[in-house]
Amino acid sequence: MNINATGLDYRELNETLRQVHGNCTITDCLGQRFIAAGISDKTLKISGIPGNALGAYLNGAKIEVMGNAQDAVGDTMNDGTIVIHGNVGDAVGYAMRGGRIYVQGDAGYRSGIHMKAYKDKQPAIIIGGRAGSFLGEYQAGGTIIVLGLNSDDKPIVGNFPSTGMHGGKMYLRSDCKGIHFPHQVHVRPADEEDFKDISHYLRRFCFYFGHDLNELLDHPFTVVTPDSSNPYRQMYVAN
Repeated sequence: MNINATGLDYRELNETLRQVHGNCTITDCLGQRFIAAGISDKTLKISGIPGNALGAYLNGAKIEVMGNAQDAVGDTMNDGTIVIHGNVGDAVGYAMRGGRIYVQGDAGYRSGIHMKAYKDKQPAIIIGGRAGSFLGEYQAGGTIIVLGLNSDDKPIVGNFPSTGMHGGKMYLRSDCKGIHFPHQVHVRPADEEDFKDISHYLRRFCFYFGHDLNELLDHPFTVVTPDSSNPYRQMYVAN
């Protein structure tokens, strides 16, 4: 089914989408927010620019955006896949608890903030370009990978990466010289086991965006994990 989003507000668009079973294409998206919030068992392709909180509380569907997306993509998503053929705004993967988000281009600040593993789910965000400041702020689980493609020799991340990180892993395709990390994390070069861990994520990234896996892996990666000997003192308690 095809839904033309021209003239529809976000309530009308989402109500129409809820009536669709199976595959759906949304054309001429013009900033409608909360698209596909909480849906499952659908495959959705979007042209245009979806608004904030695309795929919030997603429960197993696949969303593919043929362009840019705004803030909070995958907000608190539980499962499923979101593929962005462009850039995303701030807070991609906010508090996500499962699923995968693949971004071809750059991501704004606070990507992966509060992301965590939930039960047997291991969420992951793979960013092809650069990530903004506060990458992985308060990260409590899951995996964040930043590849820094087409970065024009700029640092792969902005200021204050991994602030408050107390779980999960971060992989940065860079030697990270000159990047300041907080004392509560451990930073080291990736080893053979690390490359094995990220290969399945990157293989899918290459499938979506046409890169070569060996070329991506033929580059130093830096691994960032919480430092158990100098833990971050959390302000929040898991519920």
